Amino acid sequence: MTSIDHPEAIRHFQSICDACQELTTRNHSPFELRLYADGYLHALRRCNRLDQKEQAKLESLIERWILDPSSFIGPDGDISTLFQQKEKGW
Repeated sequence: MTSIDHPEAIRHFQSICDACQELTTRNHSPFELRLYADGYLHALRRCNRLDQKEQAKLESLIERWILDPSSFIGPDGDISTLFQQKEKGW
């Protein structure tokens, strides 16, 4: 696994992880988590806060982290119900 050791990159990784975990508690899909992370990483890339090497490592790590279902727990603590959509009453 690619690791990040730049303190600012670690802070951004943790921020993305925390936000995605919060989104899962509100029943957002993996696609929506990916969309959020892509937007965050794009904004980070545009403001040039990290050098290109650290940015690439962060992006790679986030991609693998989001694709790994063991990275998340469901709202009720059960991974099997993590991304089940609730019926909308409309």
